[in-house]
Amino acid sequence: MIEAILITLSITILIGLILGYASIKLKTTGDPIVDKIDKILPQTQCGQCGYPGCKPYATAIANGEADINQCPPGGDDGVHKLADLLGVEYKPLNADHGEPKPKSVAIIDESTCIGCTLCIQACPVDAIVGAAKQMHTIIEKECTGCELCLPPCPVDCIDMQVIPETTENWKWKYPIYKIEQQN
Repeated sequence: MIEAILITLSITILIGLILGYASIKLKTTGDPIVDKIDKILPQTQCGQCGYPGCKPYATAIANGEADINQCPPGGDDGVHKLADLLGVEYKPLNADHGEPKPKSVAIIDESTCIGCTLCIQACPVDAIVGAAKQMHTIIEKECTGCELCLPPCPVDCIDMQVIPETTENWKWKYPIYKIEQQN
């Protein structure tokens, strides 16, 4: 009986070691170009590009299935960065997917909110909290300004508030690579 247990234990340890070694040696990582493209995209997950989020759009760009100019939140600067990364010619932003807007955040008029949860279901980044038949609120730091919560709201209690430019959220209007190229 003890011999059978020791043999089973030895076989189990051997298989575990083989699987551990194989998992290290055969480890696969994501496509690095997709990750680089995804880092350039604004991460609003708004779907304006025609894809359900930034990662699927990055994958489509890497596979040659989508153009680099379909992201209004990324704006002209994003298109320039993508063109430089991929070594392709710059294309102006495609207006069919929308126009760039200033960075904004959703605000719920809590006195008007009826707690229908439709906005919660529409939010791609879980920036809205609340319960059924209870007031909802926005976690402003999580909100990407995608505006996907606006259409489903039956009482129009959600407004988009433009985020004023401050020293905390200010960014260069012109990327550093453009300034270096000019010198």
